[in-house]
Parts: sequence; structure tokens; C-alpha cells
Amino acid sequence: MFPEDDTGPGAVALAVPFFIDKQLAGEYGFNSREYMEGPFHEGAPTQGPQTGMRRREVFLYGVSKIQEIAQDEHGEAFFDLDGEQQDEILGAFQNAEVDMTGVASDAFFTMLRQATLEGVYSDPVYGGNLNMDGWRIKKYPGGQMAFFDVIEADEFIEMEPISLHAHHT
Repeated sequence: MFPEDDTGPGAVALAVPFFIDKQLAGEYGFNSREYMEGPFHEGAPTQGPQTGMRRREVFLYGVSKIQEIAQDEHGEAFFDLDGEQQDEILGAFQNAEVDMTGVASDAFFTMLRQATLEGVYSDPVYGGNLNMDGWRIKKYPGGQMAFFDVIEADEFIEMEPISLHAHHT
């Protein structure tokens, strides 16, 4: 979903799996700030997934479905497949071509993609974006205390990123 390439490290090297695990173990994974009582009806695309499943359940189910398809179609774990085979499987999820119960495969794919991007670009204090390398890819300076010394510069100023960790006393 976010492979390593010429621009920088991929999701695994950026600790995105740890970020997602941490998020799923907390309020996000349990949908603790959302109404989760039925009835659940199929909603409009703008309403997001209409399911009684918690995000952590959706992720566990979706990832196991990815592994099942990889094993059935290629005889290997998803992680061991080449990029083209992985893209084929993920594309099937994205295009809602995978039969899932309780949640649509494209809804799972959207959740997985969003969580991956959040893990790549969020502050490392949340468990992803290891060494702030996701920010370095985008030349994002992170949580600088101020920009008063460079705000009026005519050229782009590259700054070493700073995490929220740096401001902890």
C-alpha cells in the first residue's frame, strides 16, 4: 500500500503496522466515540460504512481475508508476494470485488489506506513515521515552535523536522 521506492522508506520501515496496532488497541479501534447501536442499513456512499463491527474487528477480518486470498490464489502469504500480485489483491478490495460479511471490501480498503497514510505522516509520538522519515519525504518541518525567522524568506527553507516529543518537559 505504501512501498519503499526512490523517494524514501515504505510503510513497514516507517513503523506503520505498529501505529495501526496501537490505534486499534485504543478508542479508535473500539469506535468508543461513535454511536454503534443498530439498526444498520445500507447507507449512501457519503455516510461511510454502516456496520456494527468495531474498526478492530474490520481490520482483523480484512487482513485475514487478504491472507486467505493470497494463500488461495498464489500459495503464499501476502507479505511474500511480489508487488504486482499484492496490488492485484488490494485492487480487488478497492473495487469491492471481494465478498465480505458485515462490511464491504472497499470500505475496509478505504479504512486501511487512511490508517496507513496517517501512520506514514502523523507525528512519531503516535507510533508511526519512524525517525520522522515520512515528513522528510515531503520536506515537512513537523512541530516547530515558530517560523518567525524564516516566514518572509523568498526561497523554500528546508528544516530538520521536530516531533512533539521534543517539546515535552
